[in-house]
Amino acid sequence: MAATTKPGLLDALRDRRMAATLLLGFASGLPFNLTGATLQAWLADSKLDIRTIGLFSLVGLPYVLKFLWAPTLDRYLPPLLGRRRGWILIYQLCLAAAIGVMGLCSPQKAPMVLAMLALLVATLSASQDIVIDAYRVDLIPTEQRALAAAASAFGYRTAAMFAGAVIVLIAAQTGWRVAYGIVAALMAMTTLATLWSPEPERPGRPPPTLVEAVVEPAKDLLRQPGAWGFLLLVLLYKFGDAFALSLYSAFMLKGIGFSLAELSIAGKVNMTVSTMIGTAVGGWLFMRWGMFRSLLTFGVLQAATILLFMWLALAGRELWLMILTTSLDNLAGGMGLAAFIAFLMAQCSPSFSATQYALLSALAAVPRVLIASIAGAVVHSIGWAHFFVVTFLSAIPGLVLLALLRTQIHALDARERGKLARA
Repeated sequence: MAATTKPGLLDALRDRRMAATLLLGFASGLPFNLTGATLQAWLADSKLDIRTIGLFSLVGLPYVLKFLWAPTLDRYLPPLLGRRRGWILIYQLCLAAAIGVMGLCSPQKAPMVLAMLALLVATLSASQDIVIDAYRVDLIPTEQRALAAAASAFGYRTAAMFAGAVIVLIAAQTGWRVAYGIVAALMAMTTLATLWSPEPERPGRPPPTLVEAVVEPAKDLLRQPGAWGFLLLVLLYKFGDAFALSLYSAFMLKGIGFSLAELSIAGKVNMTVSTMIGTAVGGWLFMRWGMFRSLLTFGVLQAATILLFMWLALAGRELWLMILTTSLDNLAGGMGLAAFIAFLMAQCSPSFSATQYALLSALAAVPRVLIASIAGAVVHSIGWAHFFVVTFLSAIPGLVLLALLRTQIHALDARERGKLARA
């Protein structure tokens, strides 16, 4: 039996596989904010009302529904670059074109056209995510999954910072058309990372038929002990955190009155750096604490830091409090994200990794998309401070369920560590 070791983050990042995870995490995160927080800032800057801004969050539905077409990406092989990288390349090229066209639209003159293009970008982005997530599951060995989650999130948040904070700052100086054009060019450059990334040692075998690609992944997920509880936990674990951050840009701009520059630097950049630190710390602690302790500790921290937004809503335009709130909330959120991604990866098998991870991550995205669509109406009815109390309370059911699933989560963790011991 080979001796088990706990690799450090810096050692793992020297591995080409981990570097590929980092770079493709960047590619995955680059288009996401363009149909979320950055689009929200664009709409707020264009003076659209808060209810319309809330409804625009529905363009994120492809992130919830992506499991519907994920089986085709498990079943069919692209003409070049292998089972996963070929599809990644195709979607990156399509995204570059769609983002460039989206930037040419006007929220005031053609809101429906902008909404349809945003929906297209979200669909292509969700499709790219399907294959990048599957590639990570196939590529990374069991013992490095928590660290891979940190590396992926690090790359993702770097891209989010660029497509959020930096692009908002550029838009404030040069306009939104130029800002989206810059992201389109950078998206095209991510194809270089795809071409450089290695093939997995054990990529898994494509299902022989499309029917099997649809049916077997679900059967495989539901065969494991505690399966239904795990699915409910996937839905609820990040629920409160996603609900609280669903109108982050609108809260800072319209609710508190911060400027675009303040939102960009003190909010978005700080948010990204804090999340990066959180994912690195979370991945490191996960390796030492195990799955259950990590999920529980980080989940409690995620819920507690939501109340800082309530404090900010009551205090008003206090830049130091905005920085403190954003830092601590995203530090806790990053720690939770690292543990959560490792939890999702532990439930996937290589042959069906695209469909299974798509199912799980789509389930996790339900609160962010559907709840966000009514968040504007909730704020309009009860105000920002009470809104954050509601989001804090919405985090509690996930923590209760986590405690109830303690035995099953310990068993899942033991199974993963058993794979490492047999390696």
